[in-house]
Amino acid sequence: MLRIAVPNKGTLSQPASQMLRDAGYRQRTDAKDLACADEVNDVEFFYLRPRDIATYVASGDLDLGITGRDLLVDSGSPAHELLDLGFGGATFRWAARPEAIGAVADVAGRRIATAYPGVVERYLAEAGVKAEVVRLDGAVENAVRLGVADVIADVVETGATLRQAGLVTVGEPLMRSSAILIGREPDVDLGSRQAAQLLRRLNGVLVARRYVMLAYDVRADLLDQATALTPGIESPTVSPLHREGWVAVQAMVLRADVHRVMDELYDLGARAILVTDIHNCRL
Repeated sequence: MLRIAVPNKGTLSQPASQMLRDAGYRQRTDAKDLACADEVNDVEFFYLRPRDIATYVASGDLDLGITGRDLLVDSGSPAHELLDLGFGGATFRWAARPEAIGAVADVAGRRIATAYPGVVERYLAEAGVKAEVVRLDGAVENAVRLGVADVIADVVETGATLRQAGLVTVGEPLMRSSAILIGREPDVDLGSRQAAQLLRRLNGVLVARRYVMLAYDVRADLLDQATALTPGIESPTVSPLHREGWVAVQAMVLRADVHRVMDELYDLGARAILVTDIHNCRL
């Protein structure tokens, strides 16, 4: 039975469980449950502290896990990222008092406060910069005001909290994080039917979330122009209509582009343009 770690709480917990449900897996119904067996799919899920998941996977006690890229890096675990799951986005940035530093090189010799020392230390090592890293568990924005640090490195969303603390962001982000599937090895063992199936199903959910199915009717003489707008994944499906000289077309279109494509199809002369959600797929 494949053993998979899932965040038990926090911002990654609910989206991770929902994605697994969308992929056809049973999930716990009580937030207090520590494990959930899906015997139909030969998988067992363990609900763990997000920061501990990389450790369990790297040790081989669990086969796969869902955690944040930031938590994987911060743990120092040798586990590997297998798939970006597309949720739980976070951006890590430097912040300091205005004009205190202008570039990453300026943090050399400074005190850097962060709740993610592993992320910061890896970044500094790759940049060849030496600085003192001060680990804090939270409220990092106050570290400069209280004299604990000269610079902070933290997750930044709107920057409002930083501004309240008299800080501004500096330079490019240290890291862009999101939820990821991790494993002990750099590739899912294709010899494991359950692991290969999980990866295939999760990829199917990701595609379904990015694409919609677009259907429309168009004159046959405009078909080449229409399908140039809707090439689909491999090729659009084209069927003749009872109405002479017209065809029906179906194609997968990026959700983010669908309104623009619909407008362009309508201007071209297509009619009966319909959009349908894709709940899951296999490509």
